[in-house]
Order: sequence, then C-alpha cells, then structure tokens
Amino acid sequence: MSPSALLEQNAFSQLVAQPPAQASVCPPGRVRGPGAPPMSPWCCGCLYFCCWAQLGRPPPSDAHRPASVTTPDGTLPAWQQNLTEVPDAIPELTQRLNLQGNLLKVELVAEGAFRGLGRLLLLNLASNHLRELPQEALDGLGSLRRLELEGNALEELRPGTFGALGALATLNLAHNALVYLPAMAFQGLLRVRWLRLSHNALSVLAPEALAGLPALRRLSLHHNELQALPGPALSQARGLARLELGHNPLTYAGEEDGLALPGLRELLLDGGALQALGPRAFAHCPRLHTLDLRGNQLDTLPPLQGPGQLRRLRLQGNPLWCGCQARPLLEWLARARVRSDGACRGPRRLRGEALDALRPWDLRCPGDAAQEEEEQEERDGPGPRAPARDPPRGPGEERAVAPCPRACVCAPESRHSSCEGCGLQAVPRGFPNDTLLLDLRRNHFPLVPRAAFPGLGHLVSLHLQHCGIAELEAGALAGLGRLIYLYLSDNQLAGLSAAALAGVPRLGYLYLERNRFLQVPGAALRALPSLFSLHLQDNAVDRLAPGDLGGTRALRWLYLSGNRITEVSPGALGPARELEKLHLDRNQLREVPTGALEGLPALLELQLSGNPLRALHDGAFQSVGRSLQHLFLNSSGLEQISPGAFSGLGPGLQSLHLQKNQLRALPALPNLRQLELIDLSSNPFHCDCQLLPLHRWLTGLNLRVGATCATPPSARGQRVKAAAAVFEACPGWGARKAKRTPASRPSTRKTSIKGRQRGADKGPRSCFRTSSSPRGTTPWSPPRCHRPAALKDGFAPSHSAPQVEAKLGSESVE
Repeated sequence: MSPSALLEQNAFSQLVAQPPAQASVCPPGRVRGPGAPPMSPWCCGCLYFCCWAQLGRPPPSDAHRPASVTTPDGTLPAWQQNLTEVPDAIPELTQRLNLQGNLLKVELVAEGAFRGLGRLLLLNLASNHLRELPQEALDGLGSLRRLELEGNALEELRPGTFGALGALATLNLAHNALVYLPAMAFQGLLRVRWLRLSHNALSVLAPEALAGLPALRRLSLHHNELQALPGPALSQARGLARLELGHNPLTYAGEEDGLALPGLRELLLDGGALQALGPRAFAHCPRLHTLDLRGNQLDTLPPLQGPGQLRRLRLQGNPLWCGCQARPLLEWLARARVRSDGACRGPRRLRGEALDALRPWDLRCPGDAAQEEEEQEERDGPGPRAPARDPPRGPGEERAVAPCPRACVCAPESRHSSCEGCGLQAVPRGFPNDTLLLDLRRNHFPLVPRAAFPGLGHLVSLHLQHCGIAELEAGALAGLGRLIYLYLSDNQLAGLSAAALAGVPRLGYLYLERNRFLQVPGAALRALPSLFSLHLQDNAVDRLAPGDLGGTRALRWLYLSGNRITEVSPGALGPARELEKLHLDRNQLREVPTGALEGLPALLELQLSGNPLRALHDGAFQSVGRSLQHLFLNSSGLEQISPGAFSGLGPGLQSLHLQKNQLRALPALPNLRQLELIDLSSNPFHCDCQLLPLHRWLTGLNLRVGATCATPPSARGQRVKAAAAVFEACPGWGARKAKRTPASRPSTRKTSIKGRQRGADKGPRSCFRTSSSPRGTTPWSPPRCHRPAALKDGFAPSHSAPQVEAKLGSESVE
C-alpha cells in the first residue's frame, strides 16, 4: 500500500460513530444550499473533524434528495439512489462522498459542483454514465486524495480538468471510452502515485500526455488499443516503478520506440502480440528487475542489453524455438543470473522442455546446411517464413520505399498500416508483405471478398470495426496463418461460416460485439482451435445450446453480456472445459444455469447481474464452488436466497456482489472466509430477529458491506452490521455474543485499542487519549474516539496490488 493510502486508512480508522454522554459542542456547521434544514453536530475532540449525527430531510418537493444520514466517519453514502445531480445539502466537513452508480448528468457536474467541500478526501463518481468532465468541475477539492471515475463513458480528457487536485494520490479512470490522451492531460497532479487507465480504447498518447506527474510510481495501461510502444509519452513519467502494458496489440518493441525510464522496476507486456523484441528495447531502463512477456508470439529472444538489474524474465505461453539461434539467449540468462520460465515448442527432441532447465550445449548447431534448412522448415511449419531483416545500410543509403495503398499510411519501423476513416468502399490491396497490424476501421465495405488480404502472411492484428460489413465470403481470410486478433465489432453481421474463418488457425481473440447475431456461430468457431477469448456482447442471441461452442477447447473468456438469452442448456458449455470468465449479465435468465455450469472446473468469474433471477435455490453454484473467485448477482431482482444457495462456495470466493436487489433477509455465510469484497447495498433489509445470524456474521468481517435496515421504521437507515440495539432483545442475544471470524484479508497493520469494555456494543463510545509511547512518558495528544469491537468500521486491511485494483471503484460505503 502506498504511504498516501496508508495515511488515509489510518486517519479514517480513528473516527467515531456515536456522541459520548458528555461531549463538547463543535462550532455549528453550515449546510450547503439554500433552504436546507439545520443539522445537529457534535464533537468529541478529534482533530480530523466533527462527526455529524444527523442530516435533516430535504423538503418533500426535492426530487433528487441526498442520502439522509451522514455516516459516523464523515461519509455521505449517496450511492445507487438514481441521483441525477450532485446534492446541494452536503455537510462541509464530509471527508468521503460516495455517488457511485447514480445517473449524474454531465451538465449538472459543472463548475463548482463540489465547491465548499474542501476537506473531502475521497470522491467516488464511478458508474455514472458521465461522458465528459467540464474543466472546472472539480474545483475546490484541494484536499482530495482519491478520485474514482471508473466505469463511466468518458471519451476525452481536457487539459486542466484535474488542475485543482494538488493533493490527489490515486486517480482511477479505468473502464471508460478514452481513445486519446492530449498533452498535459494531468497537469497539476503533483502527488499522484497511481494512475489507472486500463480497459479503455487508447491508441494514441501525445508525447507530453504524462508530463507534470513527478510523483507517479504506477501506471496501468493494460487492455487498451496501443499498437506501438508510446516511448516518448511514457518517458515523461520518469519516476515510474511499475508499468502495466499487457493486453495491447503490440507486435514489436525496440530502442527506436524511445522508452527511457531510469527508475522502472516492473514492466508488464503480457497477453499481447509481440513477435519480435529488439536487443536494446529496454536499454534506457537500467533498474528494470522484472519483465513479463507471457502470452505473446515470441519464438526467439535476443540477449537484452541495458537492464543490468534484470532478475526475472517471464516467457510462459510463447512458442519458443530452442534451436541453435537460442544459444545466445541461454548464455546471457546464465551470465546475467536472470531467472526465466517458459517451455520449448521445438525442435521435436526438446518440445515441452523448460527453458531454465536447458544449458547452451543442449542446443545443437549442426554445420550441415541441409540439416539447418530442415530445422528451419520444421520451425516455420506450413505457414510463410518471417521476412528477412534489411541488411545494414551504409552512409547515404536509403531504405527502399515499401508499397502502400493510396490514402493509407504504412510505417516500416513498426510494420503497421492504417487506412482508418478514409472513406474506402472496398478492401484495399498492396500493403507491405511484412505488415503485422492492419487498421481498416471506419470505412464502408459491406462485403469482404475471397482472398481479401493477399501477401499478408505475417499479419497479427486486423481491425475491421465500423465498416458496415454484412458478409465475409468463404476464404476471405485465406493466407492469414499468423493472425491472432480479429476485430469485427460494430458491423451488420448476422452469421459467420466455417469457410469464412478458414485459414486463421492461430486466431486467439475474436471480437463480434454489437452485430446482429441471433445465435452463437458454432460452426465457424470449429475452425478456430486456438480461440482464447470470444466477444459477443450486445447482439440478439436468445439461447446457448449444445454444439454452439464445439471445438473451442482453448476458450478461456466468453462474453455474452447484453443479449436476450433465456436458457443455457446443460452441456452447452461443456466443450470449453478451461473456461475462466463467463459473462451472462444483462440477459433474460430466470434462474442460475446450474446444469450448464457443470464441467467447468477452472471457472473464476461468473457474471449474472441484470437478469430477472428473483430467487436462488439450494446448490445453485455447487458445481463451480471450488474454483469460483468472483460472483456478480447485482441488479437481478433477487427477493429470496435459500440457506444452501451458496453451498460449495468457500475458500476461493473473493468478491460477492448482491447490491441493488430486493432482499429483505439473507442467511449468514460463515463458509466465505476469504472474502475481500461483499456488497449488500440498496437492499430493503427487514431488521428483526430473523436477521440476527446475518448481523453476527457481518460483525466478524472487517469489510464494508453497505447493508442498511429499511424496516421497521424504528431501525430505518441503520447499518445491519452495527444495529446492536435492534437485535439485543432477540432470544439468545445475551448468551451468544457476535462471533469473530479470522481477518478476511491479510493485513500489515494491527491496531491495539485499550479500553474496550465487554458489551460495549450496547453503549456509547468513549473518548480518551491514546499514544504509542511507553507508559509514564506519554506526551499530550488530543482525545480520540474509538469504536467497540462489534461496531468497528474502519478501512479494510491493506491489499496486494491486484486486490486493490479489483476493489477500487466498487467499494461500498456503509
């Protein structure tokens, strides 16, 4: 955890929730907005701020009222309440404002929308459908430490938008629609340490896009559309220690890309399309310690020059050829003491051998030219050979001009060609034979004819989005034996034949979102034995039947969100036994497809949100209980969950999303011991004795769950986790105290709080001075309010980096 995040966590963990019997009165606070009712502030001497016990109800005519209670830690929980504008009546001393999952209109998040909230430390605007941020929308937030903008629809960032956020440490812009970063996009963010830009559509970064970020240590750019390493832009952030560039269609990286990061320690380039790497690609990253190249298309790798501190090289999932030409790599790995992984694809006698188990003399270098040629043919297989590199040129010699269709741009250095938005009526021809990436987006050719891409046997990534394509003729992709990425999103396709996709045996990623498919093109998928990820979101598929996924044994990710699926038949998913992600959200499923989930032993993530499920029956997830880590059931109209619905789930489950349902009750889930996130917000819980087991279970979790009582009226608005007074009259309350479960997440910080009284959950909190100094030498410190154990509600313990990333933007505040 970064120092800034740790400071924020420690600060919030010291706040109070109830006024003591004799508390001094803070200066009366002002309510922002005319006509708002007065509030009842109180203070127990804490230096951070006064805690507000009650926020009055706005006038009945106000259609967009804010949440009616400010939580004890200075948080205004106004998430998922269908707000269309930023509330006016927000206490000026609020430190955490959660507006996640509302319907904020961009014209109402305008200049000065948060002015007057100068003490705000966290602002959560995630999942609000925002398409832009006015330049001065965030003025007045000089103390803000974390800004969550994940899951919106932002398409551009204007320079100066974040200029007033001088104290910001974390900016989350993941899962938006950004395609371009302008120069000085983040001007003024002098203290930002982590910038999250993953899961966007970024293809271009201006050379000065990251200028003015002297404190930046971590940059997340994975899952974008970067076709070349944006070295000049990245080199502006000279303090970077971790750079995440995985899952971009990069095909080559070399010294000419200009990457110069003197402090970089970790570089992630996994899951891309790299076919070649220059020996000096990272020569100007002298402190690089870990290089992740997993899941690319590298068959060989030269000894890397420059990163003298490199100790970890990850190569799993690459088709490494352990022939004579790999000897320099093995010699360098041994000499530089670099640990590596990965396995040999060939030659036959070494197929499957671990790279780190080989020695240079294990690789044969026969002098017979015929034998060398035979080995080369075995290596290349039936596909075309790699183009020869240009010989060194003498002074004054110029490289021959490669062919390129008129109106298109062909870059010989990166071997990328682009005709994006050129108004073409037919697929052009005449591209350089060594082209690795071809971008034909935003043209208009309804038909892709047979053999449409002649001479492009080395093509890795083909972009055909927004072209009005209604048909791919048989043999349209013939000759593209090395193609891995095929983008056909946003077209008019209603079907695909196996003949249309013949000739692309290595295809791993197929994007078919927002077309007109009425069913999964199962016959076509049989022609794709290497398919890893299938994207069919936002089509009109109405069911998943046996045979639809036939032949997809390599499939790991299946995205079917936003279709009309009413049934997933048993056996429909059977061929994809290695499936890890299954997204069925925003469909018409009325029950969990339990039978179809059988035979998926590797499933990690299941998305069922936005389906009219209504109820969960016993054993609904029994078949995937051992592997499942993330389960999404939010916005599913759930009214009833059987006690055994989650049986079988347990040690592996990390996140459970049940927010925005109609749950009045929920059984305790004691087997879910490793949860890192559980969201129960926006459910109308009825807090009576039947809910006592849930209350007891929640008090043992050091997590924010968002569960509040809707009924009876006397308990309305109280947190289920903290409403001890509601349950103390229940039978058995006195005999059994709420049990504690082990910490659900590893923590590097342990807090010892003296003075907790047995049964303190029934009484008011106490304020007293604390110090870490030895007894008798304690200097004066201001009084601090501590919560009894059963009501402890501070920040969750520290996480590893992936856990933090998974939780940011989706955290629920009680």
